[in-house]
Amino acid sequence: MERSIQPKLSLVGAGPGDPDLITLKAIKVLASADVVLYDALIDEAILIHAPAHAVKIFVGKKKGVCQFPQEKINELIVQYAQSHGHVVRLKGGDPFIFGRGHEELTVAKQHDIEVQIIPGVSSAVSVAGLQGIPLTRRGINDSFWVMTGTTKDHQLSRDIYHAAQSDATAVILMGMSQLERICDVFSKFGKSNSSVAIIQNGTLPTEKVLIGKVDTIVDQVAKSNIGSPAVIIIGEVVNLHPSIWKEHSLSISFNQ
Repeated sequence: MERSIQPKLSLVGAGPGDPDLITLKAIKVLASADVVLYDALIDEAILIHAPAHAVKIFVGKKKGVCQFPQEKINELIVQYAQSHGHVVRLKGGDPFIFGRGHEELTVAKQHDIEVQIIPGVSSAVSVAGLQGIPLTRRGINDSFWVMTGTTKDHQLSRDIYHAAQSDATAVILMGMSQLERICDVFSKFGKSNSSVAIIQNGTLPTEKVLIGKVDTIVDQVAKSNIGSPAVIIIGEVVNLHPSIWKEHSLSISFNQ
């Protein structure tokens, strides 16, 4: 007797790259998948948590290659949910942090497909910490801003200008192609001496880290050959990176 098809979409965050940083709930959801649509930044070791019979389809986007535009992915979600049942959309980081998760949720809802959301560990908040850089530190800053460096129109985000005028830590994703322009903006607002960390392939064995200043980091990147995917962190908390932190040089009020 054939089972009845119950269309369902699970938007699952796989974490920043290290397959051990996926959540337990995400693993449980993967175990019930009929279809897995997974992104370019997913470690394929994670796919072992899906059933052997599940259809597994790579739908990733890479710089310069867009074999699966978002419209096509949306079509696949609806198609496979209706034909197979439970579709797990496995996305790097968190589905709702520059992950187009809500766009996919909207399409599923329009086709009366049940949706559940499984948050993931975002590179925006994890790779800095794993390098010993706290995004907030009492006595140094009161907030951090997460923003994209490049908009959907391939322009520099206007939020970069606002962040450059703030004392907040700036965490910039998808910004390496705009790095020189980003540094120009921060320099324009008197931040040329602000510390910068660039973390490429955070949490992975191929991770690279570069520490510098706004006025030197572009040249350092050119010499080091560091590139995308990377997280750019600008702010005084970068000075707490173990490679440059000297406790006696900090004037931090621990009783603030």
